[in-house]
Amino acid sequence: MSAFETDYLITGAGATGLAFADTLLQETSAHITLVDSHALPGGHWNEAYPFVTLHQPSAFYGVNSLPLGRGRKDTHGLNAGLYELATGAEVCSYFQQVMQQQLLPSGRVRYLPMSRCQAVATTAEGGSAEVVSLLSGATTAVRVRRKWVDASHFSPEVPATTPPAFAVAPGVRLLTPTQLAQAGVGRAGELPTPPGYCILGAGKTAMDVALWLLGQGVPPAALHWVVPRDAWVVNRLGTQPGEEFFMQSIGGMAQQMRALSEAQSVDDLFLRLEACGQMLRIDRQHMPRMFHYATLSEAEVQALRQITQCVRLGRVQAIEPEALVLQQGRVAMAPGTAYIHCTASAVAPRANRPIFEPGRITPQLVRAPLVSFSAAVCAYVEAHYGSDAEKNALCQPVPFPRRLAGYITATLVSQANQQRWNEDKTLRNWMRQTRLDGFGQLTSLVDRNDSAKMAVLAELRQHLGTAAASAQRLLAASR
Repeated sequence: MSAFETDYLITGAGATGLAFADTLLQETSAHITLVDSHALPGGHWNEAYPFVTLHQPSAFYGVNSLPLGRGRKDTHGLNAGLYELATGAEVCSYFQQVMQQQLLPSGRVRYLPMSRCQAVATTAEGGSAEVVSLLSGATTAVRVRRKWVDASHFSPEVPATTPPAFAVAPGVRLLTPTQLAQAGVGRAGELPTPPGYCILGAGKTAMDVALWLLGQGVPPAALHWVVPRDAWVVNRLGTQPGEEFFMQSIGGMAQQMRALSEAQSVDDLFLRLEACGQMLRIDRQHMPRMFHYATLSEAEVQALRQITQCVRLGRVQAIEPEALVLQQGRVAMAPGTAYIHCTASAVAPRANRPIFEPGRITPQLVRAPLVSFSAAVCAYVEAHYGSDAEKNALCQPVPFPRRLAGYITATLVSQANQQRWNEDKTLRNWMRQTRLDGFGQLTSLVDRNDSAKMAVLAELRQHLGTAAASAQRLLAASR
């Protein structure tokens, strides 16, 4: 068995692991080892469907040291007028650049693709692990001088690698989004073009598939959509970087805090957020029961409203040759229908745990829903602060919403973390420089003579305190 030593052993070379490693590399002199089961960096992006894009601007994604995209706005399509959204191919290429141009050239990073960690043991003084090559089976012993970083704690599930949780009868055409785009359902020599498509699932993947099919010219009448739960989605207009969007982004935060301060119930809160343009729903006739930070433009929502054959009978239990069997009933379907599997959980339910523990770091969200920013903050805090207790006080994990009330909890914890950061001069100054925190830069650069922007900041401060008290009341009522 071969062996080597490293300061930080990071499991996972996706967005979280790379953002953590990048900041740690900039802020320390530590040696870092990244272990990942994929052949290339990027984590689940290596299995993403071909037409996937980021659903929030590229400016907020990736690692601190290398911008993603060119900071331009889209000029056509359903995102026209808003900042660019990197495609899956662009994200994969970007993460390869991060590895090849930023991390490895430092001489302080070792990258082990097509490998997995096993027998990890941690102590207050570091720990040990075994790294096994998935290709050769060779095992390498690793002594960890400081900490093991579990960057795979919230790894998403994707349809391409997650089997459906329902029965599928022989002969039924069940496709993943990747197969839909790559197999060519009507290509010569293959199965004929189906009479229609049925999208299974109501999350962001299902929304992407629906928009892609519509964009390829499939008529809305040829689409069925199984919607176990309707979802509230974030209006992408309020997530834009750039000074010209100050009123929509920072002003939108103020509107969120005001809605939270004045809401009488969880449903009332979301209706207020809808009224001020912060939240959107695809079907106004149904009150959503799900919120997972999916983000759409208003034009995308309008396009999705063209699909009127929505099945709201719970989750799929089985697909038969001419019918769908659901929790609350059965729906006849045309023979030969192509079913698109979008039922994998983008964020598998896992309990939060302390981010900093003896010999171990588990990066998690510290500001929802910014994965890259959160990982970078955790790395910066690891580099510059002392005890685990001090670090955990600055980095409380944000629980990912499972129900609508989860949005309130996530907002409360995010705001509490932000307040602690604002009170810490070192951390506050670093955040004003990080490209992953565009909103912090926007507020710090406001001209005090700009009365309109100063009024927005004053309104935001005014509602922060009352929003926290109201949020506790709403959470208690929702239980």
